[in-house]
Amino acid sequence: MPGEKKQPRVVVDKREPDEVCDALEALGAEIELKQLELGDYQASDRLIIERKTRADFEASIIDGRLFSQVSDLSGAMQRVVVIVEGDPPNTADSRLSKAALLGAYSSIISDFGCTLFFTRSPSATAELVYALAAHEQIAKKQSLSVYAKRKSITIGQKQRAIVEAMPNVGPTLARALLEYFNTVENVMSAPESELKEVAKLGQKRAKELRELLSTRYKEEK
Repeated sequence: MPGEKKQPRVVVDKREPDEVCDALEALGAEIELKQLELGDYQASDRLIIERKTRADFEASIIDGRLFSQVSDLSGAMQRVVVIVEGDPPNTADSRLSKAALLGAYSSIISDFGCTLFFTRSPSATAELVYALAAHEQIAKKQSLSVYAKRKSITIGQKQRAIVEAMPNVGPTLARALLEYFNTVENVMSAPESELKEVAKLGQKRAKELRELLSTRYKEEK
């Protein structure tokens, strides 16, 4: 209808909580639920948003997921926004030191070129996602395709993702393993004596990895 205010459309990963989706719809956004390959909310063909609760953010730093995720996001999209949702961490309750958290924040911004925001609640997250989508689609006239155009992921990124899937192997160690052994196949078949020669791996983790890779699988009941 003439004069009717245009509203943005947001593609939302279907695993995201209802609270954020409900708040987005209340603001007037059109929601499209899908299982996104990367990120949690897509505001345009060039901008993706990754949302993490405070607890998940800390856990993803500890297990190395965070830096793998932001690496994949920044490699695939022109603009990446990371939202950390929840009250500021209580130092006494946090699993990470203030220095470790600040280091992670710095890496997200300076190493991966992502924009970092903090919100206190799902409704506040929805307001930010809505504002980003409106800016992209209405102010900047950026399109939002049904299937967003992404830069292709390189074979090197795929190789690193395979190695990073192993327990206690983050992006830095995955790179070190691949640079030392050259191929994923060599990493997987390397004996303990060679694994422990990789910088930052050490004898204990080398033994754990060799045990993981060589132990016969038994289906859990």
